[in-house]
Amino acid sequence: MARDYTPRVDDESVVEEQVVKVYRCATVVRGGRRFSFSALVVVGDRSGSVGVGYGKAREVPPAVEKGIKNARKAMLKIQLKGTTIPHRVIGRYGSSKVVMVPASEGTGVIAGGSVRPVLELAGVHDVLTKSYGSNSPKNLVKAAMDGLMQLRTKEMVEQLRGVKIHSS
Repeated sequence: MARDYTPRVDDESVVEEQVVKVYRCATVVRGGRRFSFSALVVVGDRSGSVGVGYGKAREVPPAVEKGIKNARKAMLKIQLKGTTIPHRVIGRYGSSKVVMVPASEGTGVIAGGSVRPVLELAGVHDVLTKSYGSNSPKNLVKAAMDGLMQLRTKEMVEQLRGVKIHSS
């Protein structure tokens, strides 16, 4: 269900999008079934900004476009440490839980189908992940976003606490 990466030229930077899942819903009316579609979309610039959107429409292309529009509105900046994340983090949403662990250079993105686009479009190149609980793509994507929003760099922690952290 995943679509290829398609770079879009934006006024500030190149933003790519990827469709994670397309859902089909049917309602039964007198003349038969009436279908509607919804699309879960992730957008990012591969350098620290990522967003998730969800669009619904009577056909697939408008649903994807609405999802992209919503995802662009919801784009957030995340903290990276080189090609990986600064520390281990657990993202939660609903009954889904995603554990993300920093990895050494060259490891790659070790993640399942729903979490992978979020990390790749955010610009993370080396990370280990494990998901627990519900494997619903909506919940996993939101749990991954929750985990990414919890990331803090050493400098941010020093500023928040008002102390200097000495590394040993």
